[in-house]
Amino acid sequence: MNSLPNSPLQSQNKKRVVKVVTKLLAWSSLAALYSFSVVTPQLIPGFNVTMHKNVGNESFPYFVSGTNIANGTSLNGILTNSERLSPPLNCTPPSIDDFPDDVFTQNERRHGWVVLHGLASLYIFYALALVCDEYFVPCIESMCTGLHLPRDVAGASIMAVGTSSPELFVNLVGTFITKGDIGVGAIVGSAVFNILAVAGISGIVAGKALQLDWYPLSRDCIVYTVSVILLVVFLQDGRVYWYEALFLVLTYLGYLLIMYKNTEIKSKVEKLLDKCDAASGAFQNNPPTTEYQNETNFDGDDWKLFSLPENGFVFTLCAWLITSPARFLVAISVPDCRNEKWKSFYMLTFAMCMVWIGVLSYLVSWLITIIGYTLSIPDSVLGLTFIAAGTSVPEAVSSVAVAKRGEGTMSISNSVGSNTFDVLMCLGLPWLIRASLIASDPGQNYIQINSGGFKFTVMILIVSIFLMYGMLAVNKFSLDKKIGLIFLSMYVLCIALASLLELNVFVELNLPSCPVIKK
Repeated sequence: MNSLPNSPLQSQNKKRVVKVVTKLLAWSSLAALYSFSVVTPQLIPGFNVTMHKNVGNESFPYFVSGTNIANGTSLNGILTNSERLSPPLNCTPPSIDDFPDDVFTQNERRHGWVVLHGLASLYIFYALALVCDEYFVPCIESMCTGLHLPRDVAGASIMAVGTSSPELFVNLVGTFITKGDIGVGAIVGSAVFNILAVAGISGIVAGKALQLDWYPLSRDCIVYTVSVILLVVFLQDGRVYWYEALFLVLTYLGYLLIMYKNTEIKSKVEKLLDKCDAASGAFQNNPPTTEYQNETNFDGDDWKLFSLPENGFVFTLCAWLITSPARFLVAISVPDCRNEKWKSFYMLTFAMCMVWIGVLSYLVSWLITIIGYTLSIPDSVLGLTFIAAGTSVPEAVSSVAVAKRGEGTMSISNSVGSNTFDVLMCLGLPWLIRASLIASDPGQNYIQINSGGFKFTVMILIVSIFLMYGMLAVNKFSLDKKIGLIFLSMYVLCIALASLLELNVFVELNLPSCPVIKK
């Protein structure tokens, strides 16, 4: 159902609220820039991180505290089994160490077998798109109907949790299996991709201008900014204590409570705005608020899984044959909510979609990491670009799918809500688990975090959310193709700048990559 049109008084007050939110995000961005400029020159001499790599039955630190990167040893190439890592090494562990061994050696991959990894990645991308577009988004539609959820709430909470399951899955694996460091840098690339690239793609492919509701967008941007500020406070000393990690998790639970009480809170906000003094002017093009829809718009005859292609072209037939295994495996394991007999099983569909999204995203991240390592792409650049895009495929596909249906607010709420989940839960929960496990160890009740690029991380997260919110506010909360292209351009610029900084072009931020044991 749609809300009544806003009065001029309400419209003007909402415009003033938007200005306040924009100024808040702008000041946060300036504070991040200032903090980065002040601390960056001090980052390298005071580097104080100890990380370990298991070699055989021994554990050696990759680098030690108080070492200047500028004077560090550059380590290139691959070690054989006889060339054991000797402590200490002034380097950063490569991303490939965080994944299982490949069936091909580095030499075999460089002689052409890496092509198989590329083809497998494309196939997994297709499987992810299949799960999200054909099962996950219809499941969210059914949940909105069954639970009477507003679309923006579903996008910022349920859909965000589902599409962010890869990040949580990868970080949990890093905690208990690979014993790798869970650093804040792991979420930077995917966070910027979710905010700018996903929003940009949604605006381009929607086919029409999408009118966004100012309230959920302001709500989600404020909560996300608060979550990043909490990250700043807790990581100032490069240590995370169990109670700090617990506070992050509790903050997300508080965010879910806000989502649960969304209708009541929004009503109170609107009443508060009505009491404000009237001013001249009016807030134009504010879209109606969609509370929820009573039915989904799926036809039961549209989900034919194994129907042969109608045209007889060989290419189409080959594509159908190649994709049939993926469609078959997903169909027998995930109930299709578009079918009447499965419509009430949306919770089971949601759970199975999370499993598929988590597994497929982990696999594609693994394959992309192998490809990048084979082609000698630096880990820092690879993580900000291809791996970030790989883990953000569920967010992109889901947001684009709902944007095509005209649900612009739901699309943006999903991308911003996913980032909030990444910061508070994908980082907070593994940190809480690990900190709780080591809290009983004598002399150590905290987790040491790699904070070399911490200030830059904070800067790029806050600046990206400010750019998105500011551009949408200037465009009167209309997401169209023009804004979409601007978002994509800003994403390219942000990633280019981030990559240059990660490559130590402007300032020494990162240690060189450590060599790995030749398999």
